[in-house]
Amino acid sequence: MAEERVQRRLAAIMAADIVGYSRMMEADEAGTLARVKALRAELLHPMIAKYGGRIVKTMGDGTLVEFPSAVDAVSHAIDVQSAMAQRGAGEPEARRIVVRMGINVGDIVIDGDDIHGDGVNIAARLEGLAEPGGIYVSAAVQEHVRGKLDVAFDDLGEQTVKNIARPVRVYRVRASQEAAVARQGDGLPLPDRPSIAVLPFQNISGDSEQEYFADGIAEDIITALSRFHWFFVIARNSSFTYKGRAVDVRQVGRELGVRYVLEGSVRKGGNRLRITAQLVEAATGNHLWANKYDGALDDVFDLQDKITEGVVGAIEPSVRDAEIERARRKKPESLDAYDLYLRALPHYWANTLTESIKATEFLDEALRIDPSYAAAHGVAAICRMLRFVQGTLDPSDRTAAIQHARTVLALPTDDANALAFAGIVLASVGQDTTAALGAVDKAVALNPNSARAHANRAPVLLTLGRDHEAIEAAERAIRLSPFDPLNFGPEVNLSVAHFYSGRFEEAVAAAQRSIQSNASFGLAYALLAASLVRLGRLADAQDTVRRVRAVHPKYCIASVRTSPAGATQRAEALLSALREAGLPE
Repeated sequence: MAEERVQRRLAAIMAADIVGYSRMMEADEAGTLARVKALRAELLHPMIAKYGGRIVKTMGDGTLVEFPSAVDAVSHAIDVQSAMAQRGAGEPEARRIVVRMGINVGDIVIDGDDIHGDGVNIAARLEGLAEPGGIYVSAAVQEHVRGKLDVAFDDLGEQTVKNIARPVRVYRVRASQEAAVARQGDGLPLPDRPSIAVLPFQNISGDSEQEYFADGIAEDIITALSRFHWFFVIARNSSFTYKGRAVDVRQVGRELGVRYVLEGSVRKGGNRLRITAQLVEAATGNHLWANKYDGALDDVFDLQDKITEGVVGAIEPSVRDAEIERARRKKPESLDAYDLYLRALPHYWANTLTESIKATEFLDEALRIDPSYAAAHGVAAICRMLRFVQGTLDPSDRTAAIQHARTVLALPTDDANALAFAGIVLASVGQDTTAALGAVDKAVALNPNSARAHANRAPVLLTLGRDHEAIEAAERAIRLSPFDPLNFGPEVNLSVAHFYSGRFEEAVAAAQRSIQSNASFGLAYALLAASLVRLGRLADAQDTVRRVRAVHPKYCIASVRTSPAGATQRAEALLSALREAGLPE
């Protein structure tokens, strides 16, 4: 029989997913399902129908849609993101539903109601690259839409994406008016690091006595942000010149020469206070982050501290993500040490051998430009350690990790993150707990609001058997930055502490959360397997070992020995359980 002819057609494909869906499901499964169902019924599905789209399938947090044209697909995406922003404006950040989208035009293979092919795969990869609330499109879409809609495109260059042989040229969609504002150059020059101004918070309660409270919040945030030494923070006396004035953040950005502006308000009702805060990209007016805080006047200063902690903890990763996107848009020939450092970070976060090697390449180039760049030395140290642990077991990687860590300690640096990275490396492969503890303690002292400092202090404490303090450090890191992509680290450290304390159910839960945050983190699988062995679930433990060996084929007992969990006199209990689970030596 002749083979059945494959049906194909050209189509515009949109892939979309909900950011942080797993986290929201874990926190409130029934509530999240209800809100997502309502969102689809009230907004997403009607908007798809409005632009002639066809829902191919939904997959929990994801949706695949086919549109008759690229113009329809992009028009739909812009309208949805605008409506989503308005819909979520009054929601607490933990409950806010945010969507990212990828759109491609390409050839698709028809399979009943389903569709397949590179046209679909590229749309899915674009969605994976997009930031929360973002719309990323391929060059084909940009070509079809250009001149037909009132939008502008940021050229993000060619990106190598999974399972696609050739690089994909990627564009970010934004309103053309914002693009014009971003190109204006009539203000102060921007510093060579992330720059931010904290405007005085507005007192909208009608109670003049709350004026001091509003000012106090802004002043505390300025002080706390100043501890992040990779930020350029405008001093209070300059940012408070805008007090009582109606200002445009774009104007503030130009006049103060900053890339980001934080603004907020205070409202009193009876014995309650509500404080809102939002972080804005000054050049475009785009909102990067927003939240609200409620509390009682009875403990006003405690409330003020909690707000400061929450705002600062959220701003740092939000600005970091925005800076990484900015670095990605720069042409390769214009990259400086800071840009190369930023480009390395997503590869480090991926936490695989291949990605750690890519990160090291960027960091080595950054250090050739600036050999005294403490931040680059810090991340290079941990990337070299990850390379060693995740499969090379090459002594040169271990040596390089230690050298980078010791360079951080030798430099006259007050970079809390660099010190924190150096500490975890010296505790793990450096086997120098005295220097390690000194580094992480200094990091926390320099910046008590640094989630990374607390997160990296936890494994150092574990090597010293100080499990209770390690749990406190890990939990504080998560509290300071609850949506940080690096939270797989503190979660696995919670698992280590619970394992060594005999709380194996808690150890399993923490290891599973770590894997949900980063499915490539080998140590999380090791802790999960060992804890399952101790719970008598040998078959599940053996399956977990197979999973980690699929991710890291060379992962073994020796890999665990070089981690903070294995760099302790108690490690034999963990290693013995892993041997029972089938992890090779």
